[in-house]
Amino acid sequence: MESITELTKIDFTTLFISVFVILVGIKVIISLLEWFIKCLGLETKWMRNRRKEHDLIIKTASNLELLQKKHNIDMEKSDQHDKEMSENIKKLTDMFVQKQISDYRWEIINLADKITSGKSVSKECYKHAITTYETYEKIIHAHGLLNGEVELSIEIIKENYQKRLKEGF
Repeated sequence: MESITELTKIDFTTLFISVFVILVGIKVIISLLEWFIKCLGLETKWMRNRRKEHDLIIKTASNLELLQKKHNIDMEKSDQHDKEMSENIKKLTDMFVQKQISDYRWEIINLADKITSGKSVSKECYKHAITTYETYEKIIHAHGLLNGEVELSIEIIKENYQKRLKEGF
């Protein structure tokens, strides 16, 4: 019981300060030993490991820098490739639109030629030509192009179609 009462009389503030001072003293002594060993040109295992870690960090940083440069170059190439792809897609789209316009023109003009040459044309051909012309007009307006070649042909088709409707096909 006496030992327990003696423990309650211990000044814990002084104990903590003493432990702290001892730890600081040990740190100072270790630092002095490191400095002394370094002055002698010796290298301890701990110092060697620390130097290796430092070298590894520097090497990793330089590798990251190289990797960043390569990434930037790759991104520039990717952007250039994307731009080329976009231009090629635009060219293909323009070619497709021109082909489509040409096909529609040919269909309408061909039917108008049939009519003017006196050949017989079915009711479905007239309807198809008028529908094709409407689609043709939409494409022309959507791409800001001018229509001049097909207007005369569609007028011939419409007039002949109305005439045939009045006659009763």
